[in-house]
Amino acid sequence: MSDLPVILTGFHFTKTTLATLSERYEIAGQMEKPTPAHIPAGAADHVQAIVSTGSVGLSDALMAALPRLSLFCCYGTGYERVDLAAARKRNIMVTHGADANAPDVAELAFGILLASTRRIVRADKMIRRGDWTKRIPNRFGPIAGLTGGKLGILGLGAIGMEFAKRAKGFDVEIGYCNRNKRSDVDYPYFPNVVALAAWCDYLIVCLRSDASNRHIINAEVLKALGPRGHVLNVSRGWAVDEAALADALRNDVIEGAALDVYDEEPYEGQELLSLDNLVMTPHFGGGTEHAQRRMTSLVRQNLDAHFAGKPVVSPLPELRDMAANPEGRLR
Repeated sequence: MSDLPVILTGFHFTKTTLATLSERYEIAGQMEKPTPAHIPAGAADHVQAIVSTGSVGLSDALMAALPRLSLFCCYGTGYERVDLAAARKRNIMVTHGADANAPDVAELAFGILLASTRRIVRADKMIRRGDWTKRIPNRFGPIAGLTGGKLGILGLGAIGMEFAKRAKGFDVEIGYCNRNKRSDVDYPYFPNVVALAAWCDYLIVCLRSDASNRHIINAEVLKALGPRGHVLNVSRGWAVDEAALADALRNDVIEGAALDVYDEEPYEGQELLSLDNLVMTPHFGGGTEHAQRRMTSLVRQNLDAHFAGKPVVSPLPELRDMAANPEGRLR
């Protein structure tokens, strides 16, 4: 090992990102899975930081297997599979991408919302199959269109606000449900997700990623959304009960759905694949070059601050008190 701080990666990063990290850090290798068994040979006693994603996560067992670990950087906003209690106990700082990819995720959200509501993917497949042989009104059922509709945003944080900004051009009503009512917007506020779903036509899930939101989109919410409703998830997969969603789509409880995120990734299940009224994309809402540059820069800033003995730039909200006191964390 060199004299540079040693890091592991837990994700397939681009060459540009890896080159940026390599300027000041030695990359000991990549873990294909976040388990002690996947730590590269000979690296365990040297690793001081991990750069990965919240959907890959960090377990207490992995922390225990890396005695010098003092920092875990989430590349992106989410951190749902990071054991925060264990990190705090072991004095391991955790950072995330905060708002770095919010505009790009909001952009994709609108793309897959339109794909779902306007049946774009189904129409494309129809032409490619050679099934467009005559003009048939309402071939895919009645299509309401967004104009004049009601958009319900669940989680009016950075991504939700970027989505709302873009939604204004579509002549829609916007309502939201949040942990707390915001004083800087005049959109109708709903105290819970069931009330929001009952009001809106299109439910956009932009929640903060933590365990309290697991399966917040369940059978009750989908029933409240109703037979002309669409649900869209660009936050974290476990916010949606996928079994309940599949049942709702099969039985016309709701009209359609679009997912960029899944409970387990990559998605290896079967129950969603046959549903024509579901649009699926492979968790690439933040996958633009612009977002990757911003997220890479933020990871690098957090690494640099941490190893200089300074407070990190974007700690998790739950660990801000730890971030303010970095003493004793470097090893």
